[in-house]
Amino acid sequence: MSVEASPVLSTAMITDKSVGDRQSHTSGQSRPFQRDVGRAQTIIYEFLLEIVNTWPPEAVLKEFKQLFIHHTDTISSSTLPSLYEIVFSNHEEEFLNTLKRSCYILINNWDLIRNRKPIRDLIQLFHDPIIHRPTVSPTLKRLRTWLCKFVNSQDFQELQLFATRYDIETKTHWTERYTSYLLVSQYVNLDNPIEQRRAARALSIQLREKFKFDLAMYSARSQSAKANPSIFHNPTGLGDEALRLIKAIVARRGTFSYVNLANIFINQTQNLSYQDFKQSLVDYLAFSVMNNEFTSTLKKQLSDKLSALYPEHHQKPLSSALLLRTCNRVIEYLTTEDHYSPAPLFITLLTKSGPITPVIILLKTILICPYTRTQLEARIAELIRYYQEYPEEDCQWIVNFFEVFSVTTAIYTENVEYSLVHMDRQYTDHPQEMNWKAYLDTCRIFSQMKHNGSPVQDLELLETKALDVLPEELEQA
Repeated sequence: MSVEASPVLSTAMITDKSVGDRQSHTSGQSRPFQRDVGRAQTIIYEFLLEIVNTWPPEAVLKEFKQLFIHHTDTISSSTLPSLYEIVFSNHEEEFLNTLKRSCYILINNWDLIRNRKPIRDLIQLFHDPIIHRPTVSPTLKRLRTWLCKFVNSQDFQELQLFATRYDIETKTHWTERYTSYLLVSQYVNLDNPIEQRRAARALSIQLREKFKFDLAMYSARSQSAKANPSIFHNPTGLGDEALRLIKAIVARRGTFSYVNLANIFINQTQNLSYQDFKQSLVDYLAFSVMNNEFTSTLKKQLSDKLSALYPEHHQKPLSSALLLRTCNRVIEYLTTEDHYSPAPLFITLLTKSGPITPVIILLKTILICPYTRTQLEARIAELIRYYQEYPEEDCQWIVNFFEVFSVTTAIYTENVEYSLVHMDRQYTDHPQEMNWKAYLDTCRIFSQMKHNGSPVQDLELLETKALDVLPEELEQA
């Protein structure tokens, strides 16, 4: 059957519909003809699940192309009629949902066996020129119009994230360095099909693990006097400053480490009322911010925001639900309140203090409530999307923020423990002669795996907690 021959099938189906309608009228029935879109979708999904697990990827891709791109005969006699059942329902959203879920069924199954080439080939199918070819067939015109809308949609942009993986040479845009965050917004969105959410979570974990490993390898190998810069990969976009940033972050240890401060704060606020907790939270987040004038601005703006937050709970004791919801609100105040554009406080923080201060404040927030981490990364993804239209050289200030955020959270929230060791006896014996830069330059970084749980399990726990609690809680709020 030729590409343009598919309307023969559609004409027959339309004829059947007309006969059915006439029979309904002659029998005195006035109920309109109902198409079973759900059953049609199930037939397509089950067919794809069967062939992706039994056929070579090349054959699967050919079937997918014939069904969704060329709309011609497939091996199964029921899939093409099922597709037209959806088309004749004239429900564009159902067609797009069917197409999207079908893509993720294939992606998930290929990803399970680490076969990534067909995933890239699947994305390439949507660059077929036939999608944009004019046609006299109303049915094909509708299908191609819907396909064009899909290719130009946010859904397709999200789909393309699975094609790039982490091959550095294939990256063409600065936002691709932050794909792990962009994927978070996919798997926390309960409106996405389960196949998409699973695929997004799996790839996000893989990218997070690779960044963590590359960062540890870079910090170790780049300190060797015999190291050749060409043989080790710097996973950040910070250039030579990356190593000094890692050292500066790791150097914050001992009594006033961020982890210790978080634990002290949690212990001291357990028995406070919610109103008193909010004021203590402001003091905790602003503590150790070096600029006094900026500290006053931060505390005032945060206090104004938090004072009006959930006033009906002011005299109640702090609960885990209130802690979670409050930390989520703080994260929004510090990133994006409308889930689209940068929040005013975020702009103030970044322009007046540089990237490290807002990153540390966000870090301190997730250290007292780890379940907010998924939500924080979803907000980071929204900021990335907001600035993605800008060339990297025009928004270097926000790119620096994303880089510092990635490095800091990798050091503090992943299962790799970094240690800083003095290598120069002169500064060890005479610390008064040491300035900060000299201190960092005379230290070396060592890293080792922690043995307190799998990072994959930790991430799944964070996601499960966020997905199970947040939607209902936030709706009530």
